[in-house]
Amino acid sequence: MFAEKTANTSAAPLWTPSETQIKSTLLYQFMGDMNQKHNAPMGSYYEFWEWTNEHMDLFWDEMWNFCQIIGEKGSIVFQDAPHMKDAKFFPEAKINYAENLLRRKDNSIAIITRNELGEERQLTCKELYEQVSRLQQYLIESGVTEGDRVAGYMPNIPETIIGHLAAASLGAIWCSASPDFGVQGLLDRFGQIEPKVLIAVDSYYYNGKTINCLDKVQEVIPQLNGLEKTIIVNFVTDDTLSGADRYSDIQSKYTAKDISFNRVQFDHPLVIMFSSGTTGKPKCIVHGHGGTLLQHVKEFKFQCDIKPGEPVFYFTTCGWMMWNWLISGLACEAPLLLFDGSPFYPDGNVLWDFTSKHNSVLFGTSAKYIDALKKNNILPGKTHDLSALRIITSTGSPLVHESFDYVYQDIKSNVHLASIYGGTDIISASFGIGNPISPVYRGELQGPALGSAVDIYDENGTSIPEGGGAGELVCLKPFPSMPVCFWNDDNGQRYHDAYFDEYPGIWRHGDWAEKTTHHGLIVHGRSDATLNPGGVRIGTAEIYRQVEQVPQIMESIAVGQNWDDDVRVILFVVMQKGEELTEALIKEVKTRIRVGASPRHTPAKVIAVPDIPRTKSGKITELAVRDIIHDRPIKNKTALANPEALEFYKNLKELTN
Repeated sequence: MFAEKTANTSAAPLWTPSETQIKSTLLYQFMGDMNQKHNAPMGSYYEFWEWTNEHMDLFWDEMWNFCQIIGEKGSIVFQDAPHMKDAKFFPEAKINYAENLLRRKDNSIAIITRNELGEERQLTCKELYEQVSRLQQYLIESGVTEGDRVAGYMPNIPETIIGHLAAASLGAIWCSASPDFGVQGLLDRFGQIEPKVLIAVDSYYYNGKTINCLDKVQEVIPQLNGLEKTIIVNFVTDDTLSGADRYSDIQSKYTAKDISFNRVQFDHPLVIMFSSGTTGKPKCIVHGHGGTLLQHVKEFKFQCDIKPGEPVFYFTTCGWMMWNWLISGLACEAPLLLFDGSPFYPDGNVLWDFTSKHNSVLFGTSAKYIDALKKNNILPGKTHDLSALRIITSTGSPLVHESFDYVYQDIKSNVHLASIYGGTDIISASFGIGNPISPVYRGELQGPALGSAVDIYDENGTSIPEGGGAGELVCLKPFPSMPVCFWNDDNGQRYHDAYFDEYPGIWRHGDWAEKTTHHGLIVHGRSDATLNPGGVRIGTAEIYRQVEQVPQIMESIAVGQNWDDDVRVILFVVMQKGEELTEALIKEVKTRIRVGASPRHTPAKVIAVPDIPRTKSGKITELAVRDIIHDRPIKNKTALANPEALEFYKNLKELTN
């Protein structure tokens, strides 16, 4: 049962679920229900995935019922439209995201949080509900109503979740930024959406340092139009700002009572997510109550097989979409494990210490973190009890083949490793995700999530078959977590141009990917950052895969340089401490890339740099490096965590010959 059809019989899977494991999953139970009610296929995940796209109305209707979504569903599941972005799911529904996350009010654990000092706090479901109730009362007295914005300048702590849920309970719109953003970065984001209330932290810990935020908050407040209230959460100190309200005082002032949840339309705005903003002011992407909730619950229950009471962890900041994803675990009655700080302070075991102590079933992180573990010879499988760990998810950038090997060799041999893919634009990982009933193959995402009609197109808009090479990743049919709109995009033109400018009526996600013969996916990177030597498009992920195997190199970034009426590949590398980039090492790197990838991937130049620019969420910024080596302006340096790193790429002599 569930033997995946494949034309590639030579590649053995790294992990295959047993029949007992398969039959214990929520996905198997759901498939069985669909088979009995609607004659849905049960031969493989791929066949069932096809069925969910052919019968969208049945799938989403039954998913709502199976997952016990709280709300009034209405009689219409899907309302099509001439243009994909205008299609509607559950147009008659009344729903509230916060009501679904706060479904429990008992003494079971809702959140366990840990900071860099090793200090832990626990909140029960009852305590979480009561704190949301008190903050909601404050917001009501402050005049916050449906559609108003509440902004959080916060670390990954319970008070951030409480702020989000209190706003959502009223139908107000939440937006957040992590506290490492500077003043201009905050104004580029919050300035566009004009929040009525700002919730900010006094200070936070990172890499052994205490970093004050109040000076930045003080500077931002007078520049935010429409701001009426500021709340200071004392995470580190007792300091506050004149005219601000303390979060602790709010919790003392109000008496907890039953929360009055404002059930809103399915696509009523829930959150505003911000794009990275590396090419200009960040886009303000609006996501709705229903679409966000349904996608996240589907991914937790069906794709990750998370059951009530099973703790989940994701290493994330509040400026990354994965934070929004993580907190939806509460709707599945899963306790959340929150960590705020550096994942390598005081050492590389800190996340494993925390998650193994609390028996996390899901460990979520970035591909770069897994590579860093490998390079630093950290072996969690030998040092920690990971018996409870069932699934590891990785996102942020493609997980290379060798990182798959590392996970199975040095973390856990019988774990479900899911390289996942989606993003801020769809507030989910539904374009590429794991599933608990199919094998895991080296270097591959297992495939799209249920209800996501993903395909790969060539430049002519023709589907590329499995094993047929790379192209643009597209989605052919509507899905519930499409953005409701872009903020301040009255005619919808920016929304249209972002996703529908290439293939009329088809969502183009902007990534270069291919379908494998196992029905899986390989993502090669952003399509606007693909290299084009000799007119042949190649992805940067293949280069990084080879470079990551060189122990002397800590990290790398590859870009294309316009040269002699063509494009040549330039590879910048950050060396490990005490290592030098010698001519012999350059030759080794080029040979490894030529043999392991192709001659077209081979860089014309390999250049050592002290640092690589990256966004606040940790993603390397190939476009910024490409622009600066061509002496083009960088439109928004405030979106970068380390904009000073760009100076290393200016006026390099090596790029003039």
